[in-house]
Amino acid sequence: MKPNESSLTSLVSAFGRAYHSQNDTPKIFDDFLAMDLITPTEFSDIRENMIRGMPFFNPDMAQRLQDDPDEMLKWIVQVQLSPTPLARAAYCEKVLLHEVKLGLKQYVILGAGLDTFGFRHPELKNSLDIFEVDHPATQEWKKQRLEHTRFDIPSHLHFVPMDFTRQFSYQNLFDEGFENHKTFFSLLGVSYYLTKEEISSLIHHLFAKVPAGSSIVLDYADENLFVEKGTSNRVQNMVKMAAASGEPMKSCFSYDEIEKLLEQSGLLIYEHLSPAAIHDLYFRRRTDYLSAFETIHYIHAVKK
Repeated sequence: MKPNESSLTSLVSAFGRAYHSQNDTPKIFDDFLAMDLITPTEFSDIRENMIRGMPFFNPDMAQRLQDDPDEMLKWIVQVQLSPTPLARAAYCEKVLLHEVKLGLKQYVILGAGLDTFGFRHPELKNSLDIFEVDHPATQEWKKQRLEHTRFDIPSHLHFVPMDFTRQFSYQNLFDEGFENHKTFFSLLGVSYYLTKEEISSLIHHLFAKVPAGSSIVLDYADENLFVEKGTSNRVQNMVKMAAASGEPMKSCFSYDEIEKLLEQSGLLIYEHLSPAAIHDLYFRRRTDYLSAFETIHYIHAVKK
């Protein structure tokens, strides 16, 4: 991903989290700091662009809601933009906080973007080192944004500039104080854009220098990714938008395939959430548009 595209992706993702925090009830994942990292102009521009794009997502709904732009925005965000980022973040942080109770000392966020975990959990400053790994240009952009918003960067939050999708380097982590301790990795919103060989190589390198008990939470698309249309064609729209942006989706897996890939790096699947299980956990009995995204699964895998 080019630096400016990476920043834009991070910004739109933060917009979705901020919108949810400010407007939706009940909360799936409350990133109450996301709004602080978006300028009012950016928020307004993203809002207007989404509303203008409504006919692409659903022409009939665009016609029906043409006199209610706020409801139009709500539809786009809740149907297309937010379901997967919200639920996967909620799941990942639930697993992470459980691991912390079991003595976890290191958390590596791959493709951190405008993640705010380190700022939302000051109580962990003496017990958990957090390493944000991202493209150097995107990371510099985030640091400038944090400085502008006057966020104090806590001592346990470490920035590790690295284009890890091309080449993962442990030296970059070691330079920031990473040690050979039990480690938790998050790899969210990344696997779709890598080939199966690239994903396999990345996971192999991630777990080459960490002890048994280290683990990862990742999301992946199943084998129906390129044939499933989804609610209001949202799966098809997601694939189309990725291709149009120049970052096409490249990989999808059957459960057996992803299990085998993880086994090759010495990992066992501890928990697997199907779309139905995700819906039951995070979206059941909602009265708005939010529902679990078809074809997207979450996995927590542990090194043997």
